[in-house]
Amino acid sequence: MATIQSNLQAVNTRIAAACAAFGRDRADVRLVAVSKTWPAEAVREAAAAGQLDFGENYLQEALDKIAALSSLPEKLSWHFIGPLQSNKTRPVAEHFDWVHSVDREKIAERLNAQRPEGAPALNLCIQVNISGEASKSGVEPAALATLARAVARMPRLKLRGLMSVPEPTGDEALSRRRFASLRKLLEELNRDGHALDTLSMGMTTDLEAAVAEGATMVRIGTAIFGQRHQALE
Repeated sequence: MATIQSNLQAVNTRIAAACAAFGRDRADVRLVAVSKTWPAEAVREAAAAGQLDFGENYLQEALDKIAALSSLPEKLSWHFIGPLQSNKTRPVAEHFDWVHSVDREKIAERLNAQRPEGAPALNLCIQVNISGEASKSGVEPAALATLARAVARMPRLKLRGLMSVPEPTGDEALSRRRFASLRKLLEELNRDGHALDTLSMGMTTDLEAAVAEGATMVRIGTAIFGQRHQALE
């Protein structure tokens, strides 16, 4: 039976192979292990194998894990990657290192106001709806520049880049076109004076396409932990 440690090795091998194939430096692609619905013990096992970045969607479940693992000798980095409602911004601002899923100025304003004084700036990615689905979260590309300018002015947030969760597809060429469109949006923002360094894109089924188009963070769950458990929230 595969272990989390061996699964992590396999995922890191995939990332390294994709980097080699597309002329990327492996050090430029960060693996975020998506631990949503998995218990604290699974995160503990991954941390013991050297994985330090973890992505969570469900707030109460995540807070329970953060508390349970606070005494680990390893310093874990917690990434909130799910849709974020206004009434849940405070605990995210207080307990997470990254938020990948901001798509409204109101959410950013609340995170900025609720980030504890003296804490490092909260790393933030704007989620963009690059596949045009009505059901998907994310700001429309046409509204991205306005939102980015607003977020960049908020002193307790650090705008790092863009995130996307495109519609699943088995068409690698289509995946690459969608990821390329996110990269181009980031490049446009940087030409406008931002200094963004993060493209959070790519999951278990499409990480190679994401790496090919410039991903600096890939969010991998199933290939590390297995099929998802029932959510606790």
